[in-house]
Amino acid sequence: QVQLTESGGGLVLPGESLTLSCAVSGGALSRYTVAWFRQAQGKEREFVAVVRGSSGGGRTYYGDAVNNRFTISKDNAKSTVSLRMNSLRPEDTAVYYCAASSTVILSALRMPSQYGYWGQGTQVTVSS
Repeated sequence: QVQLTESGGGLVLPGESLTLSCAVSGGALSRYTVAWFRQAQGKEREFVAVVRGSSGGGRTYYGDAVNNRFTISKDNAKSTVSLRMNSLRPEDTAVYYCAASSTVILSALRMPSQYGYWGQGTQVTVSS
């Protein structure tokens, strides 16, 4: 059973940076596509970024709201996926979740329903 554990959330000022980590256990990370989603209070869960497994060449994709500010990366040896968030804005405030799937296809990478494994979430608050 794959388990995901997020860490690294917190309170930051606008313009600052933060790095989230997702520790993956119970399976070889290389087999999984791992994504970050976020959910702000009162809003639907939103796609942030994804890194594909080995079968997908480890390619990365980003949501429009975070493109060119956030970077997703993975370390298969450490079984960890990181999300580096730069130039944070108040609208980035949300609970951030990592999710994994071994079966999600390219056209469905941005759909939360396609991921079977989820972490508990970590709060990111951007406020002055």
